[in-house]
Amino acid sequence: MNFRGAIAALFGGKKDRTGTTWREIGTYNSRFYPFQGGVYANDVARSCVHTLAEHTSKANAVARQDPALERLLRVRPNLYMNGKDFLYKCRTLYEVNNTVFVYINRDERGRAISLYPIPNCPAEAVENSGRLYIRFQFAGGQKLTAGWDDLLVLRKHYNESDIFGDSNHAITTSLQLLDTTGQGMANAIKSTANLRGILKSTKAMLSDDDIKRQKDRFVADYLSLENSSGIAMLDSTVDFKAVDVKPEIATYEHIGQLRENIYRYFGVSEEAIQGKLFGDAWEAFYDSAIEPFLVALGLELTYKVYTDRQRGFGNEVVFESSRMQYMSMENKLKLVQMVDRMALTPNEWRQVMNLPAVAWGDEPLYWQNPKINEGQEEPAKEEEPDATP
Repeated sequence: MNFRGAIAALFGGKKDRTGTTWREIGTYNSRFYPFQGGVYANDVARSCVHTLAEHTSKANAVARQDPALERLLRVRPNLYMNGKDFLYKCRTLYEVNNTVFVYINRDERGRAISLYPIPNCPAEAVENSGRLYIRFQFAGGQKLTAGWDDLLVLRKHYNESDIFGDSNHAITTSLQLLDTTGQGMANAIKSTANLRGILKSTKAMLSDDDIKRQKDRFVADYLSLENSSGIAMLDSTVDFKAVDVKPEIATYEHIGQLRENIYRYFGVSEEAIQGKLFGDAWEAFYDSAIEPFLVALGLELTYKVYTDRQRGFGNEVVFESSRMQYMSMENKLKLVQMVDRMALTPNEWRQVMNLPAVAWGDEPLYWQNPKINEGQEEPAKEEEPDATP
């Protein structure tokens, strides 16, 4: 069963609601079409998207006072995805389309029982009886209309529309130039891989057929793959003058500038793509590229999954990611001082070191003064008698 089949099963007997097109302030046409510029088809752009999605997918969902929802988000948000796949998919759609919709499937009591990211497809905001709906047009003509309250909506480059994020047309020129540069280099290599030149015959008044026959024979004898020696032998009636072809191609600097344009657009770097970020560099990358998405997703889940009453009692969804895992080993070892000062428990420090927890490690432990751990005060030291006469 494919995604559309699953959606049809989820909606069952629900009819597709109809309504007028949603009119935003300024009479903006509230329709969305996936960007057709080939963002995900470009290797550099895909590397950027994969890096962002991969790091995002490592976050842990925490649903305060709701262990059922927390387990759903971490283990199996829907039929097709585990928790990591769900975050990866959402972040990928977010970067490629700048808008991602996630349908909230609820039980008869209104509790979320599964979450389905909507795949790439045109979408339109419609209104019916004063309520906002989003109508999706899947391939094959199938439609799905979902209420705004049943959709998690995350947007990037949020400017023109109240409903959708702007498209990725701003990066089209760099993507096209990088693609053209790659094709140009491939053609340049092909053009210089073969012997090229002018074949001149000393015989006078050759017919067109003789000229063609002589050229074809030369090509077949000396420019074929069978001529592995690369040597051609001619008699005195034929003269061959080689043409040195040196096509102009983009330099590494030019290619690097185009790649940097794409890196800047997605907010990543070559080091992030290659997994070479540690310490302060990783912190900066997390703060600028990973955390904002996780904050937005947590806010959407908190508002769309829970009622006002539930939020008033403290129900909230947040996503946590251990920043300390990317510290250098030297800095990780220095954290043992925080254990001595009772700022970290032994198990918290062992988690940073990728070590298993120990039974006694969940309580703060002041190793240098073990009596403090037993609730006893350290006895005062006796003053030594003055030995001076």
